[in-house]
Amino acid sequence: MHRFLLTPRWWGINVFVALSIPFCLFMGTWQLGRFEDRVGSHREASAERPAEQAAAPLDSLLPVDTTTSGRLASAAGEYGRQLLVPERDLDGKSGFYVLTLLRTDSGKTIPVVRGWLPGTADAAKAPAPPTGRVEVTGALQASENAGTKGVHAEGGLPAGQLGVIGSATLVNLVQDPLYDAWLTVQTPADGMVPVPAQAPSNTGLDLKAFQNLGYTGEWFVFVAFVLFMWFRLYRREVETLRDAEAGLLPAAEAADAPGSTHAPASTHAPGSTDAPGSAKPEAPAAASATAPAAE
Repeated sequence: MHRFLLTPRWWGINVFVALSIPFCLFMGTWQLGRFEDRVGSHREASAERPAEQAAAPLDSLLPVDTTTSGRLASAAGEYGRQLLVPERDLDGKSGFYVLTLLRTDSGKTIPVVRGWLPGTADAAKAPAPPTGRVEVTGALQASENAGTKGVHAEGGLPAGQLGVIGSATLVNLVQDPLYDAWLTVQTPADGMVPVPAQAPSNTGLDLKAFQNLGYTGEWFVFVAFVLFMWFRLYRREVETLRDAEAGLLPAAEAADAPGSTHAPASTHAPGSTDAPGSAKPEAPAAASATAPAAE
């Protein structure tokens, strides 16, 4: 009854099932691993840093990753050009960052967010940076990306304002080499509010993290669907063969059933000598109704 599993049609079905199930399991496991990584990074970012943790030299914490993001970094140099970063919310209020470029002793420049002020970005509200050589300590942050941060780029902003804090938007404003990072001062002066460190991009329990969890469920559902469809096709084939053997199918369907050995039943009665193309024997001539005249 199960010889139909060896037919070319079922060979194709079985190969497809054998390849698709491991692939779906692999993809579901990979998406689950991505979700677990984001949960781990969220816990790490949410964990409070020891208060006695000393600031490390800036160069020793680069490049910025999930481990070094938010760490206190120290750098020394001289402040240069000052810019404003508008449309930045803090504690539910709209305001702007006061960003000043720090040319370090190494010759490279790093953006430093010296604090946050409420209201519309206005250069007259921003305190001037200290002059001379300064030592800056701030939380290390990775460069922003306009596509992931949801903020506008530099184009269309007034002069002296910046939409995205990153080397890509500052490269045309600074002649010196740039660090691919920025600092946010945790103890600002002149009445400015400190900007808290932000979690690095693509980490934490954000929408993408739950998308990974949703994709995990989808891949495992695909596995169950493939198995269900295979079993359904298999059961239909078995039922069709049983009906054919029991004579419950019309002759034409029984002959077409997979693995069926039944031939179509003859439409002639047993013992019939009729064959296609044979002449039907004629009936004997009828007897004469009149007898020969007696002599």
